[in-house]
Amino acid sequence: MKNISVKKDNKEIYGIIGAGRFGFALAHSLAEVGCEIIVLDKDPDRIKEVLSFTDNAFIVSGLTKDILSDCGVKNCDTVVVCIGEQIDTSILTTLNVLELGVKKVIAKASSLEHGAVLEKLGAEVVYPERDRAISLAMKLTSSKIMEYITINGEIDITEILLPTVPDGATVMSYGFRNKFGLNLIAIKHGETIITDIGPDTAVYSGDTVVVCGKRSDITKFEATL
Repeated sequence: MKNISVKKDNKEIYGIIGAGRFGFALAHSLAEVGCEIIVLDKDPDRIKEVLSFTDNAFIVSGLTKDILSDCGVKNCDTVVVCIGEQIDTSILTTLNVLELGVKKVIAKASSLEHGAVLEKLGAEVVYPERDRAISLAMKLTSSKIMEYITINGEIDITEILLPTVPDGATVMSYGFRNKFGLNLIAIKHGETIITDIGPDTAVYSGDTVVVCGKRSDITKFEATL
């Protein structure tokens, strides 16, 4: 078993524990953008698939601290525990990773109760199924919402189409922050994406804005369009 102890080109190392649908997609996406990853799973077929895009994929018989350490998990900057269904294994694995001293641990949860335990251990928690459902619901119920990413229970990042904008409208006059409490991240104007945004930046009918803020504020803003 290969033990990764040295970073390549000072890249951060990401550990992925569990190569099911969520873990595999996450590992593949990280590898595609050139990240250094370590992937662990007990299923040889899953690991065989992962080996198509990284050499650092290991079949493990368990997830004890010794096994995790031997696979290089202790050297990771971020570890994502992608075990949602087996709650006891998820909790114990998360605890073991934290005790190895990994500075950032993210764990997938299958329920609010499961997530509450993981948070008490010190992990950041994600709810992939719930978040996908929320995103779909928002897009189904609004013709103006293009994409929707939930960060936690309250804060979201959303792409919203501006169907009609008064002539001469600017970021300040539209009141994204002052009126609605939203942070404007980007404006898509045709094929152009604007990220250098000031109070006098113009907005036009048909633009798509990318905003970050509380879900209630995004809903209030979307209702005015």
